[in-house]
Amino acid sequence: MAMRYYGWKSFDEDEDRPDKPRRFGVTEMRGPNYNLLSQNFLQDIFESMGQFVDGLKFSGGSHSLMNKSFIKEVIDMAHRHDVYVSTGDWAEHMIRKGPSAFKEYVEECKNMGFDTIELNVGSLGVPEETLLRYVRLIKSGGLKAKPQFSVKFNESDIPAGGDRAFGAYVAPTPRTNELVEDVDLLIRRAERCLEAGADVIMIDADDVCKHAESMRSDIIAKVIGRLGLERTMFEASNARTSEWFIRRYGPKVNLFVDHSQVMDLECFRGRNLALACMHCQIVANFEEFCFD
Repeated sequence: MAMRYYGWKSFDEDEDRPDKPRRFGVTEMRGPNYNLLSQNFLQDIFESMGQFVDGLKFSGGSHSLMNKSFIKEVIDMAHRHDVYVSTGDWAEHMIRKGPSAFKEYVEECKNMGFDTIELNVGSLGVPEETLLRYVRLIKSGGLKAKPQFSVKFNESDIPAGGDRAFGAYVAPTPRTNELVEDVDLLIRRAERCLEAGADVIMIDADDVCKHAESMRSDIIAKVIGRLGLERTMFEASNARTSEWFIRRYGPKVNLFVDHSQVMDLECFRGRNLALACMHCQIVANFEEFCFD
């Protein structure tokens, strides 16, 4: 069986994922948000671990606060290392400027060099048909669409039961502060987004995989079972969460992690998990000793 080698790490071809660009086994890295990352720092990451990083996301709309020339330089640097660049959850702020604002946002993102636009469905708070229209606008603009879903919805967004005649008036439901867990609604809306052209569905960590000791394996299994590994990406809050996903679903699962977790995640994706974990622990202990 063919083998590939990345320095100290080796694995069988059918046990890991293919070379970039990958459709599965994707590692998307969090960019500026919690930490202000300089170009030199990102360059170091790309040069040392670029073969393991598939995507870079400007989280939390951080790109809206930065100089456009800086953003363009970071995007160009990422592209030189075959790393796609995604927006964070900033699109929801655009719709307040009017009906044409979102289309202008898509055009600006394309001009800046972004590859993917993320849509935080919970923050957008728009009707389902409007969400699908946004997905189509992104795709028609030549970019990839990545809707992000949470397992909890505003109670007013839960469809009411009972059949109604087509065209019958339905009184609008007042917005509430009550959140209701509904994984079936998440999957149904995610499936419609995929049918509209979305490339991947991001699953928010809150209430699903925020902490390794409280993983909602029932929700994760249902989402993957219905949508598939290739079309889903999960936010992994820490190394223990990443390890849980790799142990449960193998190296082909798509994960979104902090930049500090890239090496740990690649260790977990490796063939010999026990040795990989030991290696990561040695590195962590050494760093703690050096910077304590």
